[in-house]
Amino acid sequence: MNNKKSVELYEKAKNFFPGGVNSPVRAFRSVGGVPLFMERGKGSHVWDADGNEYIDYCASWGPLILGHANDVVLNKVTSVMQKGTSFGAPTAMENELAELIISNNPFIEKLRFVSSGTEAVMSAIRLARGFTKRDKIVKFEGCFHGHSDALLVKAGSGLVTFGNSSSAGVTEAVVNDTLVLPLNNKKALEECFASFKDKIAAVIIEPIPANNGLLLQTEDFLRFLRNICSAHNTLLIFDEVISGFRVGFCGAAGHYNIKPDIITYGKIIGGGFPVGAYGACKNLMSHISPDGGVYQAGTLSGNPVAMAAGVAQLNECLKPDFYSNLEQKTLILVESIRKHILHKGYSVNVFSIASIFWFAFSDKNLYRAADDINPDSMQFFKKLFHYLLENGIYFGPSGYEVGFVGQAHTKEDIDKTIEVICKGLDFVYSE
Repeated sequence: MNNKKSVELYEKAKNFFPGGVNSPVRAFRSVGGVPLFMERGKGSHVWDADGNEYIDYCASWGPLILGHANDVVLNKVTSVMQKGTSFGAPTAMENELAELIISNNPFIEKLRFVSSGTEAVMSAIRLARGFTKRDKIVKFEGCFHGHSDALLVKAGSGLVTFGNSSSAGVTEAVVNDTLVLPLNNKKALEECFASFKDKIAAVIIEPIPANNGLLLQTEDFLRFLRNICSAHNTLLIFDEVISGFRVGFCGAAGHYNIKPDIITYGKIIGGGFPVGAYGACKNLMSHISPDGGVYQAGTLSGNPVAMAAGVAQLNECLKPDFYSNLEQKTLILVESIRKHILHKGYSVNVFSIASIFWFAFSDKNLYRAADDINPDSMQFFKKLFHYLLENGIYFGPSGYEVGFVGQAHTKEDIDKTIEVICKGLDFVYSE
């Protein structure tokens, strides 16, 4: 594969940015090689700076559920941009997107737009602390909630323990207010609440953990989580930055029919533009400034261009059979690959939910917690990743990341992807 221009651009970028990138996973550190510099995208395909063409299953890490440069989204954004790109003042587009979301989502009554998923989660945590007058939060090992200090924490030792910072620059004081538990472990939750009783402001979870593999939780565990939070007057936060509007219009909350106290969104609601949101019932949201004492603000919050893209994209998502068609395409992809794996006897599994899928390179048929993933298995993904690139398939450059099927993927795309991945697995296991 010719990647001369990407190499040149990367060498130049290293003069400007740490590691030559503006987000760490883009650096290809876990898969090796030089990151590809993308030049354009249309539908389900992207082209890099050297003109190489790929069927894209990264989808900008999930937001592009309609595909790249979708005409409906582009037309809406273009018409709004003609009137101005930012005002720092309210616009009708904020009302339009908010009404579209709230009127079709029974799990929230009011929301606040921000500019990223990280900002949404950070604000949700602050709201929980401000409302409960408590300091501690519980998170789960294997769930990623953005890069705010309170959530850049990894598990300590034992079931009930303070976490340890997973990033330089995160203070011990911040870490000491974050408790980290293993996923899918009721005993750990019970011990945590027994130890800290009325000190826990919130428990936050990706109800469909998809940032560290696809660690699908049982509905029983999620309902247990809802019940134990209610029993201790602790708020339950669903981080649906990935799962929101991806597994269905109402996300994981709708999929499992479980009502959290606060939900955070991002990615898909921006139609490819930077955006996030957090929402709850009217009573909880009344504690947000200017109505209440929990302060949160943002110059570009509710940016009209991002709002317009979100309106266009979500209206498409509301059309009949949108999500069932996505799931059907994903099942065809996944089941065909599974048949090949079974026939060949390879030590690999493919997991999926709705239009999200993930490869796990082992014989394990259940992955519920972060410790279930063997880091050594990533060497197999590394080989597969580069084989796929050479044959026109683009995944996110990490074996811990999931893939996304979108509306723009055609039958021809899916058929080619099945063929290439099956041959790629043959290549991986031929050595």
